[in-house]
Amino acid sequence: MDLIHRINLRVAQSRVGGYFRLENSGHVRERKGSRFFTEIRAGAASFFATAYILSVNANIVSQTGGTCVCPPEGKHDLCDSNVEYMLCVQEIRRDLVTATAAISALTSFCMGLFANMPIVLAPGMGMNAFFTFSVVGYHGSGHLPYELALTVVFVEGLVFVGLTIFGLRQWLARAMPLCIKQGICPGIGLYLTVIGLTYSSGIGLITGARETPTEIAGCKPEYLDPNTGLCPSAQKMRSPTMWIGIFCGGMLTTFLMMFRVRGAIIMGILLVAIISWPRGTPVTYFPYTQVGEAAFDFFKQVVAFHPIKHTLNALQWDIAGYGTEFGVMFITFLYVAVLDATAVLYSMARFCNIIDPVTQDFEGSAVAFLVDAFAISFSALFGLTPVTTFIESGAGISEGGKTGLTAITSGVCFFISVFFAPIFASIPPWATGCTLVVVGVLMASSCKDINWRYMGDAVPAFLTIALMPFTYSVAYGLIAGICSYILLNSLAWAIDKASGGRISPPDLDKKDPWTGKFEGGVLPPWLVRAAQGKKDFWREYDAEKGISDRSEPSGPVGAKAAEVSVASAEGHGLHGQ
Repeated sequence: MDLIHRINLRVAQSRVGGYFRLENSGHVRERKGSRFFTEIRAGAASFFATAYILSVNANIVSQTGGTCVCPPEGKHDLCDSNVEYMLCVQEIRRDLVTATAAISALTSFCMGLFANMPIVLAPGMGMNAFFTFSVVGYHGSGHLPYELALTVVFVEGLVFVGLTIFGLRQWLARAMPLCIKQGICPGIGLYLTVIGLTYSSGIGLITGARETPTEIAGCKPEYLDPNTGLCPSAQKMRSPTMWIGIFCGGMLTTFLMMFRVRGAIIMGILLVAIISWPRGTPVTYFPYTQVGEAAFDFFKQVVAFHPIKHTLNALQWDIAGYGTEFGVMFITFLYVAVLDATAVLYSMARFCNIIDPVTQDFEGSAVAFLVDAFAISFSALFGLTPVTTFIESGAGISEGGKTGLTAITSGVCFFISVFFAPIFASIPPWATGCTLVVVGVLMASSCKDINWRYMGDAVPAFLTIALMPFTYSVAYGLIAGICSYILLNSLAWAIDKASGGRISPPDLDKKDPWTGKFEGGVLPPWLVRAAQGKKDFWREYDAEKGISDRSEPSGPVGAKAAEVSVASAEGHGLHGQ
C-alpha cells in the first residue's frame, strides 16, 4: 500500500497529474479523491460495464444488411434464405465489431485527453435500434438505404458541432417540455425490450401476428410459418436458445445486478455465448451449414485483427428520391441526440461533482460537447450509428473515477478488444436479447419523475413512451408527444386568456413550468469570453479574480482554494449526487 501511495503521489506531482488535476497536484481545481491507480481501476470498471456494446451493436446494426445487396429473387423473404447474402451479412457483422471497438477507443480517449472527463463514448443504444429498424429496416426494407442513412448521421454530427459552438445545443435540450424529456428514455427502453424479445436480434419470445399485434412465439426458427411468421401451437415456448437466454442471460444478469456485481451484463452475455459455442448441440451458434461453417472458421482465429472491408466511408450523397425521408430522419436523429447526449453529459458531470452551482455548467463543457459532436460524424465514417455518452460511465465514477484518466483507460481497453473481433463477432443474438430487456428496465426508471398529476403533462409523456415500441419508431413517439403537448396546453392557455382566467384547468397549478430561458444565458462561456476580448478565451476563468485557471497559484494556496471550491459545491447540495 505504501508503494501504491508513493506512485500515486509521484504521478500527481508530475505534469500528468497537473494536466488531469489529480489530488495533490497543486492545481487550483484539483479534483479531491482522484488518484492514479483509482483512475485506472475506474476506467477498467467503465469498460467492463460498457463492453457489451461490442456484440450488441454489431448484432443490431448488421440486421440492416449493410452494403450487401439482396437480389430481386430473394425479396420475398428479405434474403433470409439466400446463402450468399447471409454470408455477406456475417462479414458486415465482423466489420461492425471492429468499427465499434475502434470508434469507442478513439472517442473515449479524446474525451479523457481533451475534456478531462471520466466519460466513455460508444454507439448509443436506442439510436442503433432506430437506425436499423426504423430508418434502414431489416435487410434494407426501410425508408433509406444503409449508405444514405450513414450520410444522415454524418451531416447530423456536423450540425451538432455548429449547435455546440454557438450554445444552441443546451438551449434545445432545455426548451423541450420536461414531460417529453422524461418520456423519451422509458420509450426507448420499451423499444429496446421489444427488439430483445424478437427473433432477428433477440431471444425470439414474441413475433408479429394478424388477429393481434404480437403473439407469443419461442419455437425454433425452422418451425416458423414462412408466410405468417407465426409458431405452431405445439412448438411454442420450446426453443432451447430462448430458455438459455432467459435464465443464463436475463435472470442471472439481474441476480448479479441485485448484488451490485461489476460487469454483470457482460458476464451474462459471455455465459450464454460460451454455452452456444460448442458444435452439435441444440443451442449451437455454429450449425453444420455453409453460413455456420464460415462463422466457425472465423471464430477459431480467436485473436485476429479484422480490417473493416465494407462499412468504412460508405456514405452516399445522392439523395434524389429520398428528400422527405432524409429530412425527417435528420431532424429525428438531431433532436434525440441533443436530448440524450446532453442530458447524460450533465448527469455524469453532476455525479462527478463538477457542476457550477450558478451557471449549472461544468468544467470543460465546451470541449466535451465538441468531442461528443465530432464523434457522431466519425462514427458515420466507420459505418456506425451515432456515438454518444454512455450512462454506464457511472460505473467508473462510482469506483472513484474523477478525471480523464478514467476515460483514457477505457479507451485503451477498447483498443485491445479490436484484436478479439472473432470472439465478439461470435456472440449470438439470444445472448444479448435479455441484455436489451435489462437496459430497458434501467431506462424506464425515469417514469417515476413524470408529472402524472396533470393530464397536460401526463398524456404527452405517455404517448411518447407508448408509441415508440408500438410503432417501432423513436420518431413517431417524439412527434406524438410534442404535438399532443402543443395541442393540449396551447388550447388550455388560449381558453384561459380568452375567459380572463375564469375558465382554466382545475389542476393547472400542478403543471410543470416551461420556459425557453435559463440561467447563464444561451451562449457558452468560451464564446462570452471571446466577445469580451480575452485572448485565451478557450480557458476557464475564476469568476472572482478574473484570471486564467492555469495561472492560479499552486501548492498549499492552490490546494486551499480547491478545498473552498469543493466546500462550496457541497453547500449547494451537489456533492455525491
